[in-house]
Amino acid sequence: MLDLRGKLRVGLVFGGRSGEHEVSVVSARSVARCLDPAKYDIVAMAIDRQGMWAAADVAQRILEESGDRADEVLAFSGEHRLDPRLLAGDVDVVMPILHGPFGEDGTIQGLCEMLDLPYTGCGVAASAVTMDKVLTKRLLRDAGLPVVPFVVVTREQWSGSLPQARGELSLPLFVKPARLGSSVGVSKVKSWEAVSPALELAFRFDDVVVVERGVPAREIEVAVLEGDPPVVSLPGEVVPGHEFYDYADKYLDNACKLLAPAPLSEEQVARVRELALEAFRACGCDAMARVDFLLDRESGVFYVNELNSIPGFTPISMYPRLLGLTGVPYPELLDRLIGLARSRHQKRRILAAAALQPLAERAASHS
Repeated sequence: MLDLRGKLRVGLVFGGRSGEHEVSVVSARSVARCLDPAKYDIVAMAIDRQGMWAAADVAQRILEESGDRADEVLAFSGEHRLDPRLLAGDVDVVMPILHGPFGEDGTIQGLCEMLDLPYTGCGVAASAVTMDKVLTKRLLRDAGLPVVPFVVVTREQWSGSLPQARGELSLPLFVKPARLGSSVGVSKVKSWEAVSPALELAFRFDDVVVVERGVPAREIEVAVLEGDPPVVSLPGEVVPGHEFYDYADKYLDNACKLLAPAPLSEEQVARVRELALEAFRACGCDAMARVDFLLDRESGVFYVNELNSIPGFTPISMYPRLLGLTGVPYPELLDRLIGLARSRHQKRRILAAAALQPLAERAASHS
């Protein structure tokens, strides 16, 4: 529904139960500043660390008064199992700015589907797949796209040693929780003795862990935005300030450098953009995703590392920055995402109506 001034009400959902709670708040603040106030009314919806939804005034205060760094986000507590404004239909479109589990993984998307509300970003399946590094790598590999060699370890399988990794991988290794983002719980290990502590750390965040072969790589990122044709951005490069691009490097220390565009040859730019669109489609993404690559310094091979279905929207985030360089400024990007959400919702309503048509009527219409 439009309000009396003809503006759309955007339910901006942020916070959440994941380890990326603070990053989500910072992203949401950035989005709120860039949504055109002539077109949209922002309905702040905050989820605390336990999964409870905050009262409307608390959510608005957190959005307005938190800082623009992860360590400047105000703590808060919710009081609702679900924001009553969602049930009341007080929003026209939901914009989930939730990173990690219980938000980026298809859960909030499924909730919106159940409530028959349009929402920005990828659908349920693609959100779930891209949140899971194991499923993503298998889909990419089956599509013929290059991925770094890896093995999967579950908590039940873990017995203190990794004989399969010794046989299939070589040092150094990266150990990662399978379903978490922002490099939370990720370790780089340079000896087999260091694998066990790295796995124990990763198992604090997930029951499934990915162990990858480390490559001497540059970290390249490409933003993809659905359209006809899709917008595939110029690539950017992350130059870590730490040994690798970890959580502190991303959100606390400001030690890393973000190069946009990345210093690549024309041939490399064309290749990585082509791979980004192929990966986007292989994982069933729609609306948006940031596709992250490792560029092997020795072989020159681009490996698809992962896809982010709700990429960062903080003031330093690559996704809006790269699209801005490619001709889609931040406010227009948000306009497009909201437009895509409403268009998809309308199409799915038509399909749902056809599916609910009584069987006799469907049979008659085909006779």
